[in-house]
Order: sequence, then C-alpha cells, then structure tokens
Amino acid sequence: MGREHSPFFQLAGSRAVHVALAAVAAYLLLPWMWLLISSTAVVSVPVLLFLVAMHFIAPAAQIDSEQESVPEHKRTTNGHATHADAPSAAPSTDGGMKRTEAFEQLEELLESRICFIDGAMGTQIQKWKLTEDDFKGDRYKTHTAELKGNNDLLVVSRPDVIAAIHNAFLDAGADIIETNTFNGTTISQADYSLDTVEEVHFINVTAAKLAKEVTAKYMADHPGQRKFVAGAIGPTNRTLSVSPSVENPAFRGITYDEVELAYYQQAKALYEGGVDLFLVETIFDTGNAKAAVFALERLFEDLNVRIPVFISGTIVDMSGRTLSGQTNEAFWNSIRHAKPMAVGLNCALGASDMKPYIANLAECVDCYILCYPNAGLPNAMGGYDQKGHEMAEEIKPFCEEKLVNLLGGCCGTGPEHIKAIHDLAAGYEPRKRHGIEPVMRLCGLEPLNYRPNPENMRSTFLNIGERCNVAGSSIYKKAIVDGNYDKAAAIAVAQVNQGADVLDINMDDGLIEGVGAMTRFVNLLVSDPEVSRVPFMIDSSKFHIVEAGLKCCQGKVIVNSISMKEGEAKFREHARLVRHHGAAVVVMAFDEEGQAAGYQDKIRICMRAYKMLVEEVGFDPQDIVFDPNILTVGTGMAEHNNYAVDFIRATREIKRLCPGAKVSGGVSNIAFSFRGNEPVRRAFHSAFLHHACAAGMDMGIVNSAQVIADKYELLDKELLELVEDVLLNRCENATERLLDYAALLDPKSHPTAVKRKGQVGGAAAAEKKDSWRDLPVTKRIEHALVKGIDTHVVADTEECRTCGAYPYPIQVIEGPLMDGMNVVGDLFGAGKMFLPQVIKSARVMKRAVAHLIPYIEEEKARSGKTGSDNAGVVIMATVKGDVHDIGKNIVGVVLGCNNFKVIDLGVMVAWEKILDAAVEHNADVIGLSGLITPSLDEMVTVAKRMEERGLKLPLLIGGATTSKMHTAVKIEPQYSGPVVYVLDASRSVPVVQSLLDVRAKAEFAVDVREQYAELRDEFYAGLEDRRYLTLAEARAAAPKVDWASAENAPHTPSFTGVKAYEDFPLEEVVPYIDWNPFFQVWQLRGRYPNRGYPKIFKDEAVGPEARKLFEEAQAMLKDIIDNKKLRLVGVVGIFHANSVGDDIEVYAGADRAERLATFYGLRQQAEKENADPYYCLSDFIAPKSSGVNDYLGLFANSAMGVEPLIEAFKEAGDDYSYIMMEALADRLAEAFAEKLHAIVRQELWGYAPDEDLNVDDLLKVKYQGIRPAPGYPSQPDHTEKQTMWDLMDIEARIGMGLTESFSMTPAASVSGLYFAGAASQYFAVGKISTDQVTDYATRKGMPQQEAERWLRSMLTYEP
Repeated sequence: MGREHSPFFQLAGSRAVHVALAAVAAYLLLPWMWLLISSTAVVSVPVLLFLVAMHFIAPAAQIDSEQESVPEHKRTTNGHATHADAPSAAPSTDGGMKRTEAFEQLEELLESRICFIDGAMGTQIQKWKLTEDDFKGDRYKTHTAELKGNNDLLVVSRPDVIAAIHNAFLDAGADIIETNTFNGTTISQADYSLDTVEEVHFINVTAAKLAKEVTAKYMADHPGQRKFVAGAIGPTNRTLSVSPSVENPAFRGITYDEVELAYYQQAKALYEGGVDLFLVETIFDTGNAKAAVFALERLFEDLNVRIPVFISGTIVDMSGRTLSGQTNEAFWNSIRHAKPMAVGLNCALGASDMKPYIANLAECVDCYILCYPNAGLPNAMGGYDQKGHEMAEEIKPFCEEKLVNLLGGCCGTGPEHIKAIHDLAAGYEPRKRHGIEPVMRLCGLEPLNYRPNPENMRSTFLNIGERCNVAGSSIYKKAIVDGNYDKAAAIAVAQVNQGADVLDINMDDGLIEGVGAMTRFVNLLVSDPEVSRVPFMIDSSKFHIVEAGLKCCQGKVIVNSISMKEGEAKFREHARLVRHHGAAVVVMAFDEEGQAAGYQDKIRICMRAYKMLVEEVGFDPQDIVFDPNILTVGTGMAEHNNYAVDFIRATREIKRLCPGAKVSGGVSNIAFSFRGNEPVRRAFHSAFLHHACAAGMDMGIVNSAQVIADKYELLDKELLELVEDVLLNRCENATERLLDYAALLDPKSHPTAVKRKGQVGGAAAAEKKDSWRDLPVTKRIEHALVKGIDTHVVADTEECRTCGAYPYPIQVIEGPLMDGMNVVGDLFGAGKMFLPQVIKSARVMKRAVAHLIPYIEEEKARSGKTGSDNAGVVIMATVKGDVHDIGKNIVGVVLGCNNFKVIDLGVMVAWEKILDAAVEHNADVIGLSGLITPSLDEMVTVAKRMEERGLKLPLLIGGATTSKMHTAVKIEPQYSGPVVYVLDASRSVPVVQSLLDVRAKAEFAVDVREQYAELRDEFYAGLEDRRYLTLAEARAAAPKVDWASAENAPHTPSFTGVKAYEDFPLEEVVPYIDWNPFFQVWQLRGRYPNRGYPKIFKDEAVGPEARKLFEEAQAMLKDIIDNKKLRLVGVVGIFHANSVGDDIEVYAGADRAERLATFYGLRQQAEKENADPYYCLSDFIAPKSSGVNDYLGLFANSAMGVEPLIEAFKEAGDDYSYIMMEALADRLAEAFAEKLHAIVRQELWGYAPDEDLNVDDLLKVKYQGIRPAPGYPSQPDHTEKQTMWDLMDIEARIGMGLTESFSMTPAASVSGLYFAGAASQYFAVGKISTDQVTDYATRKGMPQQEAERWLRSMLTYEP
C-alpha cells in the first residue's frame, strides 16, 4: 500500500531523534494537547514525523506571506476548474448517472465474506534497496532534484518492482490492490520539483494501468477470482485545519481550492488509467478529506459516471481523535454525504489499539467497514517487529465480533501479514450492514446528533449562538472591523461556554471584506478546540461568502441560508454546492414573489423547496432546515398582529408535510418593537419558544445564556399574560396594554424578577403636560428650549427682562436661557435628546437672544462696557478647495447652543484668511472641516502655517474624510499646539470645554498627544508588517476577462456623444432618494435591529424623533417641488473607449483614430489574504490589443438654487431649516444620479432594457455595471475630474464647476464614470507604493511631487 510512500514515513534513527521530533510536533499542536494526551498510549512516531515535515516542508517565506492563489488558467469565479452542473437526483439514486459494474461486484463479494486489501507498499519497496538511478530511470535521468524516496515514480522507472509487489499481495490473498500513488498530487510532488499537471497526470495514469495489467494477468491465470484496483489518494503533506505557524493560528499553508484541484487532477488521471474504485486514505485532517470528496463528486458529474469510493481516517493515538482533533464519529458525520461504499481506519495504531474505534465506527455507519492497522507499534529504530501470525491474532476479535468487512495492513505489513490475516479471517462471517437512525448529524470536533423529543421539543431545542454575527453584536462587529480577531474569538468561546449548541458566524457588513474576514475568522476558530468542538452555522446573504466559510470547516456545518428569491435555477445551484460540501442548509421562506409573511405562503414556499431539494437535488431531508420567517409583533400595525400565530401554525404544518425537515428562525426578531426593554423582550423570546417548540420548532438563533435562564415556567405571571396576549393575538388592544405596562418596568430587570420604576399617574402627567404655560417663567423657557417650541419664547424672554429679577438684559441670557440650554446639553450628552431637537432648541435660543440684542447694545452704550459675554470664540471654516459645510454648520449650531461664539468663515477658505480671522477675533479655538481627500492636505498646510506664525490655539479637525488616525499621523506632528480630531457634533462641546478649562486643558492636551503618538506607532508598525506587491506583480495578478465570451461582450449604446438635462422633473427622482444618509446627517442612528430607513422609526430611543424629522423633511420637500425652488441639471456622455495598460483611452469614433482623452488608473498593491486579483478600473474596459470595441460613460449632475434659500434661512436665524435644506439638496442630487444611471442602463446605453428593480434593489447595487467617481476608493485622484469636465464641457453646458482642489460646485453635486460590463465591480485601491506613483506621474505628464500631493493619503511612504 501507499501509506509509507512519503519520505517522512521512511525517516529512521535513534529513539532520541524520534522523541525530539515528537516534541516539536507536540509544540506545534499545543492547542490540541488536551485531546492528544488524554491517554497513556504511545503516539505513532510516523504520524508525528509526518506532521513535523508537513509543518516545516513549506518555505519560511510561505508562512510569512499570504496564501498562494490557484493558477489563473485553472481558476473560475468560484475558484475551481470549470465543470458542468450535476444532474438532478433523487435522494436514493444518482439521478441518471451511470454506475460502474464494480458496485455490484464489490457488494456481492462484501455481503458474502470478509474481503482483503493489500499491505504497505513502502515497506516492500525498502526491501529492494533501490538507488537514485533506480528512481530516476530514463525519464528523469536529467532531473536536477534528488528523487530517491519518491516511491510513486517507480511505476515509471522500475515498473517491474511495483508489479512484483502487487503480485505478491495478490498471491497472499488480497482482493484489492492499491495503485502506487499515495503522493500522486501536484502538492506532494512539489517536494521533488515534479509538480506540473502533465507529469503528475502521467504518473497516476501509468500507476493505474500497471495495477490493472497485474490484476488482469492474475485473473487470467486464476479463473473465477475477481480482483480490484483501488486508486490510492493520500492526504498530501499539507493540512487545511491546522496552521503551520504557532504565532498565527488563522494562517493556512495552502488553500482549499488548491487542495481540491490537486485531488481532482489525480482522480481524473487514475480514472483514465482504469481504476475500479477510489480509496481516500490516511485522513488525519477531515478538511482535506472533504476537499477530496468534493473533487470526486465534481469528477463524477463531469464524466456522468460514478465508481465506488472507500474512505479511511487515521486515529493518531488512544485519544480516539484524528490529528486535527475530530472523534471518529464526528469524522463520519463530516464525510457521510459522500455515501462511501466503505469507511474505516488505517495507520498510526496496531490492531489491538485500533479495535475500540473500529467498534465505535461500526455502530455509527450504514456502509461497509474497512480496517488496515499497522504491524503493531514501531520499535526504537522506527521499524516494525510484529509478525504475520501475531498480527492475525490481534485481528481475530474483529472477526469474532463481526466488526469488519475488509481487512488489510498499513505500516510494516507485507505479504506474510496479509496471508496470515486472510487465512484467519476467511472462516468468519462479515459484518452485516445496518440502517442508522434518521437524525440530523452535525459536528465540529465532536458529533452533534440531533434527536428531537416530540413530547417536549423545548428540552431538545438547539441554541444557535447569535453573538458572532456583525448584525447581532456591535462589540463583535467592531472587533472584526478593527482586525481584533482574538477579541472576536473570545466572544465565540463565551457563547459556547454559555450553552450555544451551534455557533452562527456572519460577516455581512459594508465595512468588512466578507470573504477574507470569514476565511480568517473560521480558520481561527477551527484552530481553537474549545470553540470548534461545536458545529458552526455559516451565515451570509452572499453565497460566495458562504462558500468561503464552508471551505474552512472540517466538521459538518449548517449553511444559513439559501432561498428561491432569485428563482429555481439559482436555488438548485446553491443547494447542490451545499450538498457537495456536506452541509445542512437553512432555506428561507422567500421566493420570486417575496418574503412569506402569512401562514399559507410559508407552507407553500417550504413545500415547493422541499420537493426540489429531496427529489431533484438529492438532499437528505434530515439536513433541511426551514426558516419560515419570524416577524415582529406588537408594532401597532394590525396586519402584523398574527405574525407569531402564523409562524407557529406554519411550523406544525411544515413538519407534517415535509418529513424529516427541521424548523428554525431568528428568535430576537419577534420582539424588535420592545428593543431596550429587557424584561419584555426576553419574556417574548421565552414565551415564543415555548409555543413554537410545542408546534415543532427545532432550533433558533438566540442569546444562549438568556434563553437558558429565562425558563417559561419562571416568567413573571402578569408580564407573561400581557406578552402572550400580543404573541397569540388574543385581543385587539393587546399591544396598547403591554406598552402601558412596559412603561412601568425597570428596563434592565429580568423577566423572571420584574422590577417597577417610579411613575407619575396618567392623569397627573397629562395635566402637567397640558399646563406647562402655568409654570414659572424660567421653567417655561427651559421647557420651550428642551421641546423646541418658539411660539411663546419672545414673550417669556421679555417677561424675564422686565420682571425685576434680572437688572441687565445680558443676565437673561446668562441666567434662564443658558440654564435651559445647559439642560439641553446635558440631555444631548446623555443620549436623551437628538441632534434635530438640539437644532430646534438653538432656533428657540436665537429668537430669544435676537429679542434681547437691542437692549444689550443699548445697555453697553449707556454704561460704556465692552467685551465678550460668551464661553469662548471658535473660528470655523471649510478649507480651501472644498465647498461642503453641512457637518460644520451643525457643529457650529451645537457650540452656539452652549454659549460659544462661533465665527463661521464659510467654505473654500484659504489658510491666510483662517489665521487672520483667529487673530482679529481673538479666537480661543480654530476648527477645520472638509469632505474631499485634498482637504486633508490643506488641513496639514493650515497646521504648518499656525506653527510658523507661532500660534498656540487648539486646532479641531472634522469632516467626512478625516479620521483620528490621519489626524495623529499627518496633522498633529506639524503643530506644537493641541490638535484634536472630533468625530461628530455631539463630541464638539466636551472637547472645546476641556481645551478651554484652565484647570484641565494641560492634562487633556497631554493625554491626546500621548494617544496620537501611540496611534502613529501603530500606523507605522502596520506599514512595516503589510506587504505590497510591486506594480509589475500587481499587474500580473490583474483579473483576466474573456472578452470573446458573450457574457463580457460590450453592448453597443443607442447613441454616443453628450446629452444634457437642464431641468429634470424633481418629482421623478423622489422615489430614488436614499434616506439613510439623511438621518446620518442629523446623527440619528437606530440600534440593531432598527438601523437604517425605515426601520429606524421603530427604534425605542430615536424612532419618534426620526419620524418627526422625516415628516418635516417631507413637508419641505413638497414645498421644493411644488414651488420649483431647486432645479436638477445633469449631463451624460458615452464614448468609444479601450484600455491600454492601467489607463482608458477615449476616442472620437468607432475607428479609434482620434484619441479625445485618457483616464489614468491606479491598481491595488496591498497583498491580499486570498487569491483575489488586483484591480484597476481599466480592467473593466476591453484592451485595445483585443480588437474589441468598448465604451465608457461619464456623468455629472447637481441640484441648483440651494444657496439663496440657505442664506434666507440663515438671515432669519433658522438653523434648523437651512440644515434641512442642505440635507435635502444633497439627497436630491444623489437620487438624480441614481435615476440617470437607470436611464443610461435601460435607454441611452441600453444594455439592460428589461431591468425591473425596485428602489431598494437599486440602492443595494443589484444592477449590472458601476459608476465610480474620481476622488473615491476606485480612483482616489480628484484631478481626473478635470478630464471629465473638459471632455463634456460640463461648466458651459449645465453650470457645474470645479474648485482648485477639484471639489464640485455647487455642493449638492455628483459625478462619475459609467462601466457597463458584467465583470465590473466596486473596489478600493488602498495604499500604493512609490513605484506606482512614479509610473502614474510619468503617464499623466505630472511632476511626481504634485502627484504625491494629490495622492498623499494613500501613499505607503512619506514623500
């Protein structure tokens, strides 16, 4: 056999050498030691030597670098070589796929007697004492690498030796001989520099043909005896589940796609050579085995023929686990989907030590059992002393207890061992196959066989831990976004310790690169035995991320989820891939018509999916989990009242109509309406589980610790009755009654120990609310400020001025008005008031102050007093070249509310003007704002000039493109005074107060400076750690697009040239408005699950204010439309184009004779963790050299007329309205950009004429094509806008301009490029190196120093 083919199995030496190597292996496996040292048995030295070699065979550079990619010519979009879809299949058949005659022949033989496999090929080869010349032969005579020990080559160089060994085993009684191909993959042959696909293919075909020739001759000489050839597929010398780096447990020395491809190539060659069956053997890592199984399934589909498969694992010691930590039953659960004809164990142990694990396996499986142990344990020299008759005696109990169907030998066994085993076992009956209990079989390192208790489903309910889902835990999400995977892993450990039976893992977030994050995190968890003992749920709405997670898991996982939303074809495709990976699957009750909300729809969709999965895809019903959609109740909307009842009823019916299937759901969805009220929310979860489990619900995504603690029987009875009234829709006013009751509860108490909070009676509260005008005048002013009511504020302010309590008018401001604003500030800081409310408070304050100003001036003139009456003077400006100021305006209002005098210099303010104003107004603080990336450099300039002038004022930095890191690295080192990054308006007041507090400012400034020094150290350390490809390397790894294919063939537009829109109807773009950024402007952020529009209206904290703000926005929007207060303008251009390297040339006509312009591109250089290509925008346009005519689109649009409206609001002191107007203008401009793109796709370019997407789909970019903008991630250079402006004469056509920093005017403007190809996608260039900057500047004809100025924020170096 082939188990000793690896040179690592042939290492010999003293026991000291073995012990030393074993110690190194143990060190590498420290996380697994609790599994491996649970017994006193001696660990098999060959296995440990194999492990050591496996970890150290890779060059050190491989460990330090990211994983290698699959060669480009072998890869498709899913990482595999191209293959056809599998034919549909019923669960008990191959759906028309042909089965070879070997199936029937082997089954007949295995049913009649115990069968025999050969012994160790390596042991027999060693007896021939072959030389280097023997291994090289004629074919490899000139090969430069040493080949001795590469036993697989002997089928080519010394076929006589291999044939003799095959014949010896046949003569000894073997029914099955293995091909001499244990190391027959490109991966293993790389050790000998023989890893070309052609060479490996030749070795495997030759080995198979040789073995077949030997068996054919033997059968001819021995009529009536049927002999079989098994294609031996070894484990390779790499592992997918264990890191070769102690320092980086998430690292892998090879990718799943590389392993799967290597197995596919080997199996295909063995099949061509004529093998009767495949034997995937010596599996120490089930991840490798699953890759082999996937490859075999792919091969069978490609050939439309199936041959028998045997799978044999390796238990490394008496712990009963594989080297990667799995128990043998977990190993079976992981590979059961392959439906092997036989499964068993080989290597590592002698027969007596292997027996209990074979006995355990024999109970678990429903196929035949094979066993081929070593000839005992190795001696001090690494050899094997056990004789044939001694081994046969140890085998005898296997036969007596009818545990096996096939017997053979592994390390140290020869023909005499096989003959002795044959002679002994021939007189015994084989093990009889038996059925196994039909249950869902999952696993991590340990099996989870789900056996529901029909009498009490709650007692067997599977808790799926929710906290490793970026949508379910802000702490987890932050850890992932920050790259703190150790912290994220600690969350996983806590969930398992708190009782999670399954761990949900989800990375779906715009800030996270899903495939890389999923791969890294799952690899990290797989390396932690405390977490990986439980099964994982790989959770994503993007199937390519699901696949990334599946490729990391050696256990049997659950995929969450697939649905028929994109139709039946895509559903079947995804289902087949999930089945080939051996996973169970969650099916969402969602089809082409939408999400199932009602009872009938839930049942209809689930039955339809069940029929397809079972009858067409061949899914085991036990592995199907339906999620019929747990939807929120208690929303106040009557149509939602029966959602829980519909789910419960549908669960019962689905379980009846879909035998074997399971039901799951996201339990927290049920109580979204009561988010923030812990006792009510948790009572809902417990009560819902009680009723849903009684109907048959099997599992759910939950907070494991809470659902275990909140037992239904222990819930507060009054609370439970009210909750169940809502849950079960028992009365019409159930929600109102529960809301009233919930308001009385301590929101942090537990549902099993409810606590009430103090309250004011309803009538008293109403009276108090209605009679605020009866309060003392100071309290009336406070109330007006907090509530934003300006109706009476002038009268109340005048009453204060004339009541005698305030001799001077300034004292009204310093007294009741500032007292009221202090309350506003306190409530804002505590999160009990929100920005729109604060802005309204400011409006009230300004009306009051405006009333007092004439009296204050009169008093000053009378008394001769001058001076300030404020908390400090703040100069604020949007820096030169930038026209965006909405964020700055909000900060100014908030500071003004706190008695700071704000001098707002406006937009596009040069550094000289800023510094002169600071001196003129005797400023205490300077605040800078900016939206576009060139503004970052301008802020650096301001800091330098402040230092040159000797200023010591604090400098505040804020705006959309700014960050704490950029401030620390680029700005703070330029200025010796305090420099502070301010995240948003809510942080501005405490920062400014700290900087101006005589007692605290020095300590505050020192603390900030120390923080920024640490950030700089972290930043520069990160640059040192991060590897960047050279520009040449990045270009070599660019995506390869087949421009000759129909999918990528450019669509000819309906017109080329430029088209202008001078007054586009406002009402047509309103449906395209994305309201999420609108709420972000006002700093209203709902908490999960109520993030985003329109769910934000349900948020307990900000929902009411968000709805009020939205309604007021609608009123202003209606006024804008009805009175045509804004005018939408736009321009679209479509031009002939081709790419030339990293650039895109635009031409006057189809002949490409006249080049009108060139758009210059930047390519990704930061090394990636996976095999993804390195993108540049030019990749999405057909190369000029291809001869394919392609096209490029451009656009620019704006909302005109906003400036005079804003000025009018400012003159009226109405901060709220002018900020609202700015925000709406921005939304209309963005909506017009969305509308224009739709027009281009459907009409002007016309490549998607039948596109039928709703607005939600448009905002989620579900259409074909992209519209990246210069100055943003795909092309960060703002100077590229000038080419757009010149090419389409934009300023002359529609009045949109560019500042010297290439900010668009007016501010509510959008522009970008259109790419129509199916291959186009958004990406971020990221950091680039000096070689690319030099090349880019040369191509653009721009001095390198200038190019570095525009690209400064993305450079990997300091210019």
